[in-house]
This record gives sequence, C-alpha cells and structure tokens, in this order.
Amino acid sequence: MTVYDVARRLPTIVELRDLCRSLAMLDAILSPDWESRYYSFIASWAEGEEMASMRNGSGDEYSIVFSAAGVYVRGFGHESPMSPYGHDGEPWPGVIDDVPDVFKPFVEEAAFTDEDGVPVVTACLWREMTDDQWRHGTIDFPLNRTDPDGATGLFRLLVDRSPEAFQRFAEDYYEVSVDLEAVGDLYALRPLHQDLVSSLNAEVTLADLAQDISEISYPQAH
Repeated sequence: MTVYDVARRLPTIVELRDLCRSLAMLDAILSPDWESRYYSFIASWAEGEEMASMRNGSGDEYSIVFSAAGVYVRGFGHESPMSPYGHDGEPWPGVIDDVPDVFKPFVEEAAFTDEDGVPVVTACLWREMTDDQWRHGTIDFPLNRTDPDGATGLFRLLVDRSPEAFQRFAEDYYEVSVDLEAVGDLYALRPLHQDLVSSLNAEVTLADLAQDISEISYPQAH
C-alpha cells in the first residue's frame, strides 16, 4: 500500500476526525502512561487547529492537522527508502512538492521537521474543505518495494476502520485481551461511563481520564 491507496480509502474529514478521537480515547484507557501510547489527539493544539498523532516508539509516526482550511496528513516511516535521511537530507521528489499554499505552514512546522528544518516525511496527503477527495503528490516510488513510503504500517487503522482491526492491534501491542463490544462503543463515540471504561481497563476510573477526555474533546455524558 502507498499513499495513493490511502487517499482512495480514507473517509471524509468528519469521519476521520471522529476516528482519530476514538483511537486516542481507547489508547488513553488502555495506557494510563502517556509515554507508552500509540495514538493521541489534541483538540487545542493551536488556535483553530486540532492534531491527531501516532508514534510507534520505533521511529514511525504520523501527524494529522485539522484546521479551518481542511486537513494535512504527514507520515514518516523510518525504514522507508523514501526517508530524507537516505536521500541527501531532502524529502523524496513529489511527496510534498504539490502541497497547497494553505497547508505550507504545516510542511515547515517545527514539530514536523528536524533540527535542520528538513520535513520529516515519507508520505503526505491533504484535503481542503472544498475538495471532494484526498489528494497527494505525483510520485515515482522506489521499485520492488511493497511498502515504499511506509503507508501500510502508518495508516493501517485509518483505512481499516473496523473495531476488529483495533482489537487486533491493541491485543498485540498491549498484550492484553480487549473487549470488542467496548471498542465498538468508543468507535461510535458513545459517552464514557465507568462500566465501559472498566471493561477495557479495570484499573482506570473516569476521574483518571478527565484530562484526557477534555484534551481529546471526547463526548461526555450529561
């Protein structure tokens, strides 16, 4: 899978934002230790901007910025042959060349570049609010590589949006059994209650999650 395939399979902006919040909330419940989490979501990342992110602890990561202009997606597969670090310190041709001006500040964002200002990116997508589909650059991918830009691993749970996919990921990563019905409830953005939280992690309370719920902007029961 490449960024081309991801662009065809990503949901709408609204659906992607909901999914990112669900993933972040699930990880917050399963992993009280923030440093060990895979997925996060910051609803107040910057003025008028929200950011979803993934980091696998081994150097692979993505950042998704939701803004009034639309959505900018940056992915980095650290073992990808398209890494800037295997290409004279420059992003692979085509990956970010066609990013619209409205998203250029995110290309150059300090959080997404290294100490030399090089964009840390192997896969990039975007979608303006007026677009009817996700867009990407025109790229000549390295030959004979099944995952040239790292997209397969980076965006797996964004293109397979089934609760079963998250269950498989979480049981493998956290090495615990994960309640599928509870995952479905969070994928549906159902407000949290203690029984739901306990079905995923008996050691976590709603009070423990208060800051995460606020940061993620996850729906709360009234």
